[in-house]
Amino acid sequence: MSDDNRGYRPETRLVHAGTLRSQFNEMSEALYLTQGYRYESAEDCEARFSGKIPGYVYSRYSNPTMDMFEKRMAALEGAEAARSTVTGMAAVTNALMGLVRAGDHIVAAKALFGSCRWVIEDWLSRFGVTFTLVDGKDLEAWKKAVRKETKVFFMETPTNPTLEVYDIAAVAEIARSAGAKLVVDNVFATPLYQSPLQLGADVVVYSATKHIDGQGRVLGGVILSSEKIIADHYHNLLRQTGPTLPPFNAWVLLKGLETLGVRVERQTKTAGVIADKLAGHDKLTRLIYPGRADHPQADIVKKQMKAGSTLIAFEIKGGKEGAFRFLNGLKLTQITNNLGDAKTLITHPMTTTHQRLTPEQRAELGIGDGMVRLSCGLEHQDDILEDLLTALDKV
Repeated sequence: MSDDNRGYRPETRLVHAGTLRSQFNEMSEALYLTQGYRYESAEDCEARFSGKIPGYVYSRYSNPTMDMFEKRMAALEGAEAARSTVTGMAAVTNALMGLVRAGDHIVAAKALFGSCRWVIEDWLSRFGVTFTLVDGKDLEAWKKAVRKETKVFFMETPTNPTLEVYDIAAVAEIARSAGAKLVVDNVFATPLYQSPLQLGADVVVYSATKHIDGQGRVLGGVILSSEKIIADHYHNLLRQTGPTLPPFNAWVLLKGLETLGVRVERQTKTAGVIADKLAGHDKLTRLIYPGRADHPQADIVKKQMKAGSTLIAFEIKGGKEGAFRFLNGLKLTQITNNLGDAKTLITHPMTTTHQRLTPEQRAELGIGDGMVRLSCGLEHQDDILEDLLTALDKV
């Protein structure tokens, strides 16, 4: 499959896009565990370093296995270019830092993963970058937050952990009018269910640790955008600072992409069934799932997402104590802070991913003390459901 042939459907791109083969014509992509590369002559070395001739020079810059992963992700996302990173947070951090300098301003949705908020509130502010956090659902709030120095809009949608869904096209238009670039964290939707670039976003980021690996093995991240934005804002930043995706991780992620479609489809189907079965349960005060008609932003979900999600959020009666009784009653479902895995996983955001926020900040975002975030795996849906119902009986 040639890199310029993107007429294939996503499931086909997941298997074939970006493949490079050595002189041995291997079927499975090769794993190139090398730090550097040799040159035929001093002139060849000079030409490669200057960019006059193509080729790899150092695996902090690029590597054939990393290159295959980036090309496959770009083909899947419909992006002109991609750059991989060692973790999802490295992708987020560099996606933001590459677009700003001292004196610039960021507008971001309040509902963000805890580490993302830290980067905006604590890290970037050390270098003179200011910020305004807004209710991502409120388009007027995005407009009012704009200043003459605003350079970036940032959101995740659906959000972690409350699964709010924001209107990407509408926010992208506001950003464009302000001369700012919109960065979207698309992890919860996956590239299969939502296409931010097609909706007007400028940059998309993923934690490849989640669905893309999907089997709890390696960390990784990726930034996707146009060739120009990658060249102007990210290429040199990543090359010089070195948040490089290891070749082994890139190879594992390539293998993960081959099964991403079938895994996510199965997990989403399971999540939809479980959400319907748990909705209205007498031990829950609310349940949020993007695939249901009672989702608060169901109209936006229908407009910009191809399906729901592999994730469900629900609030258990009794606050933290009730949530802990439920969590400790689980046998099949694993308590952890990850998501998008082949195994069904569950998280208590108040004490894990969002513990650094104040009680008032969590309340503002709708993260109650009894909220849990469920990531559906590949087990039989009835076994997952039975495990959840049995644990709810202990609340």
